Amino acid sequence: MIMNKGPISQFIQHHYRHFNAAALVDAAKGYETHLLEGGKMMVTLAGAMSTAELGISFAEMIRQGKVDIISCTGANLEEDIMNLVAHTHYKRVPNYRDLSPQEEWELLEKGFNRVTDTCIPEEEAFRRIQKHIYKIWKDAESKGERYFPHEYMYKLLLSGVMQEHYEIDPRHSWMLAAAEKNIPIIVPGWEDSTMGNIFASYCIKGELQASTMKSGIEYMVWLSDWYRKNSSGKGVGFFQIGGGIAGDFPICVVPMMYQDLEWHDVPFWSYFCQISDSTTSYGSYSGAVPNEKITWGKLDIHTPKFIIESDATIVAPLIFAYLLGW
Repeated sequence: MIMNKGPISQFIQHHYRHFNAAALVDAAKGYETHLLEGGKMMVTLAGAMSTAELGISFAEMIRQGKVDIISCTGANLEEDIMNLVAHTHYKRVPNYRDLSPQEEWELLEKGFNRVTDTCIPEEEAFRRIQKHIYKIWKDAESKGERYFPHEYMYKLLLSGVMQEHYEIDPRHSWMLAAAEKNIPIIVPGWEDSTMGNIFASYCIKGELQASTMKSGIEYMVWLSDWYRKNSSGKGVGFFQIGGGIAGDFPICVVPMMYQDLEWHDVPFWSYFCQISDSTTSYGSYSGAVPNEKITWGKLDIHTPKFIIESDATIVAPLIFAYLLGW
């Protein structure tokens, strides 16, 4: 197996032998085995993974059929597109820990919104998308149509109207790769995003109706149908990057069907891995060990379970590299 892999994978297998490093290898091999045995995989994105440019590896995972469904925050949904159309306008601040409140204010006045060491340019990123997405929202409403947040973004990308603004290799955009394959995306809590705020502002001004956007409840209803249709055989695995609602929301579809709908033939998630730097503490859900999820009816006793307590911006690309044979 090791000789069929590229240099990154060979390095990982040779050097990563113990502790967190060994957990990374075990999780990657478990993911690979799950796919080889015919299983499907959900990948969830929390934090600022799109701003971290995870798309460089994640887009290829999507193209090669190693991802069947995605759950992500509204921020990750939009920030991949922002990076696609405004990359050269981003500003990196390596010494962000040393910034004074006054310097932070000056970044705001220059139109930069900071995410750790990376500043997103408001005008080039947010407003460039807003101009086009509003037309798509309005057009749907005028026709009496309703769509999910990701479906509107897919319409935006596939329309080609943003193409003239591309500032990176489009093969590095995971949203573009997902749109081209029409990969289903669950976006729980989409309201908590820049585009969600912008959509709400149009509703307040009376220019759009809130019902034009399908809701989180409708996402859960849709997901239950998808899961039922795709969980036969090897079943569906759950690869969670970070914590938060991107993972918490979709993982609950199993206990909802089993406990609330009393569909007792619903299989548990058949693989579980979480990459998180959240530590196990009193009341922490993101930092809870996978076994805790057994008590909530999400994982089975025999579900392969992995947790890698590390920085997802380092770990996820390495696991993807292994799965891609790099």
